[in-house]
Amino acid sequence: MAASSAMLQSCVAGSRIYFAALPSNALLLPKRVGRVSPVRCQAEEQRSQEPPVTGPTPKPKESTRFFDILAFSGPGPERINGRLAMIGFVSAIAVELARGDDLVAQLMNGGLPWFAGTAALLSAASLVPLLKGVSAQSKSGGVMTADAELWNGRFAMLGIVALAFTEFLKGGPLV
Repeated sequence: MAASSAMLQSCVAGSRIYFAALPSNALLLPKRVGRVSPVRCQAEEQRSQEPPVTGPTPKPKESTRFFDILAFSGPGPERINGRLAMIGFVSAIAVELARGDDLVAQLMNGGLPWFAGTAALLSAASLVPLLKGVSAQSKSGGVMTADAELWNGRFAMLGIVALAFTEFLKGGPLV
């Protein structure tokens, strides 16, 4: 008891009470008569210094400048390439099944102007909404989402490369 009394007297200095230095069995303090000193909790001081928590911060609006859209990390290149790859893969497989031509034969037998025209048309059609500030995420819903379109485009790009590589190794059309 004498040790805890000595600890209490050394911890209670003037009008300030330091609870952090007290052992857990010395929390019973004698009642103070006279003036009352305010006791603040350190956790409340830290909490008051933190900024108030608000809702999620809104994303900054995407730029509608042509070079920002077609930048390496912009919204245009992967989406446009994915759309072209989806159309190209399906049409390459369809022509191969219908006529038996491989990719090189399809391009040499009049497919190159069709490819260039389709690429120009789909690129322009993909850029117009982006230049107006409409994002693909705002128009997606249900099963056909913007993320699903990106993944389908990625798989179509891989499909065209795999088709060309297979035809190269085989020395002719896939079927």
